Amino acid sequence: MCVGKCTRILGPCLIALGVLSIAANVLLLFPSWTWSYVKEGLITKQAMQVPGVWGGGIIVLLAATQITAVGWRCGRSSDCGTCRNMFLSIVLSGVALLGSTASFILSGVGLTNGPLCLYNQTEVLQWDYPFSLSLRAQNYLYDPSLWNSVCIEPPNVVAWNIYLFSVLLVISVVEMVLASLQVINGFFGCLCGLCEGK
Repeated sequence: MCVGKCTRILGPCLIALGVLSIAANVLLLFPSWTWSYVKEGLITKQAMQVPGVWGGGIIVLLAATQITAVGWRCGRSSDCGTCRNMFLSIVLSGVALLGSTASFILSGVGLTNGPLCLYNQTEVLQWDYPFSLSLRAQNYLYDPSLWNSVCIEPPNVVAWNIYLFSVLLVISVVEMVLASLQVINGFFGCLCGLCEGK
């Protein structure tokens, strides 16, 4: 496949993934579709750090926009500063790779620790991370019976966190692969040009 065609495919794919990453992270902030938990600061720490917004979202979108522009602009013009534009896409793809890696790591930590929720600890209700404390011996990810029995509030917060952090993990892995491909593609673009019409 030509470098220019590859660029025109990778850019829009990264744009779509960046938007999905932002959407998934924003949804993590509103368990049970309510605003009250955000207002009171009762949201999982990793969700409040919004790695899907800044890491897998905005940083990836900046790179994807430039990659898409290079692919389409240089596909139409023979003199578009190919090496300079492809070098910029290498740098931005490297930054996008770092952003999506950060999103992957923080989402993995959020998935491992479990949600912040109200639970019963020896007859006293408290807000904490019950799955990272006493229930560490039991992996809550593989035991759906714990999902609704441990956390009292917000309702269904365990499933909410598992699904959305898993979505963020998958999105960030695909973003890392596509950003890496664009780095390689950019090197070929600098060395060989876009090979349009050849």
